[in-house]
Parts: sequence; C-alpha cells; structure tokens
Amino acid sequence: MQLIVKKNPADLAKAAADFIARRIRDVLKKQDRFTIALSGGSTPKALHELLAKSPYVDQIPWLQLHVFWGDERYVPIEDEQSNAGMAYDTLLGHVYTPEDQIHVWRTDLEPDEAAADYNRILHSYFGDSGPTFDLVLLGMGDDGHTLSLFPGTEVVHEETAWTRAYFLEQQTMYRLTLTAPLVNRASCVLFLVAGPKKADPLREVLEGEYRPDTYPSQVIKLTEGELVWMVDEKAAANLSNK
Repeated sequence: MQLIVKKNPADLAKAAADFIARRIRDVLKKQDRFTIALSGGSTPKALHELLAKSPYVDQIPWLQLHVFWGDERYVPIEDEQSNAGMAYDTLLGHVYTPEDQIHVWRTDLEPDEAAADYNRILHSYFGDSGPTFDLVLLGMGDDGHTLSLFPGTEVVHEETAWTRAYFLEQQTMYRLTLTAPLVNRASCVLFLVAGPKKADPLREVLEGEYRPDTYPSQVIKLTEGELVWMVDEKAAANLSNK
C-alpha cells in the first residue's frame, strides 16, 4: 500500500490527474485498451474537470478507454444524484470515448436486473479469473464506506458476486455496486480522500483493527495489484505514518 499526502484538495486533484494520465499511457504501451471504473463525489468531480482540460485532455488516448462506474444510485442519469450524470457533465461530455465503450448502470431496469446486466458486461470483459480493471477510482465517506458498501450492510461481506443491488434503509433508496471480490483483482486502485471529516475514519481504516462492518473501506485489499491512498493534509491529520 502506498500513501501519498498532498497539501489541499486542489493539489490532490492535480496529483491524481498526473497519476491517471501517466498510468493510462504506460498501460497502453502494453495493450490496446484501458479499463477504468469511475467514482462519484466532490473530489472526483474536481479531478474530472482537470482531466477534461489541457494538458491532460491531450495526453490521454480517450478512444482506447473503456469506462465503468464503481457504484450508482438507483436514479435516472438526469438526476443530480447520478454518478454517471456527473461524469458526463464534468468529463465524458467533453472528450471523445465511443459510447459503446462507456458502461452506465442501467437504472431503467429493475435493480436486480441492472446488477445482473452489469455482471454480464464485466464477465464479457474480464472472464472468470485473472486481473480485472486497469484502474479503479474510489472515495471514502465520513462513515468509512466506499463504493456502496456501507457500515452494517451484508454486501460488505460479499465473497463471490461481482455486482449487487440492495435497498439502503438510511437513504431510502436502492444502490447498485461493484463488490470487493471484483475490485480486489484490479491492477490498481486509487483512493482519493480529502477533508477534516475523513481524518478519524481514515486513521481507523489504515491503522486500526480490522472492523469492516464499521469501516467497510477495509475490505479493499488487492490480491496482486497496486493500492494507492492519495489524501490531503486535513484527512491525514490523525495518521501516525504520513
């Protein structure tokens, strides 16, 4: 695991953009496509806006990207809560990646059907074994959740299924999510974490006891890939090794 601390959210977004652009170029020297899973949230929004502008927009071979999402709220893409909608507004609407290489969660289907549809697509890309995504972008909530793996939900302990749909009681809505068994086989996972409200959960996730029911981000433990936590100084304030 690698920990990278940046001064503030702006520096964090720039460092993430540099990391992503470099990784895409390096991977595409060895293969003809790059699979990425995007995240929702305020930090990824700032990152997307950077990637959609010079110099990054000119450094990335957008035609070779295959785009997924780590999770989604069960709302139409036009809804302001949609992770996919945010990504189109801030990034995908400003670059050219072929639409058949962009895989949005199907919220026009019933939740379980949407999860099954995404599962089918993922298996067609990655097969049943071996590495999965070239890069997964993740955030961490104030409660220690990542993806739609929330404290106290049984999906945190999923061992086999790659996708899940479930009703999240505290938000009174369905969530669609990738699971740890899939993400832990990625070649690289990049967590982006910013702000003082993340300081306590980040310390617990990285340095505390293994308590995934309380801090679900702890279930992201890569089989062979590279795990990178990129955080700002306020999020890192309570870490002993920073």
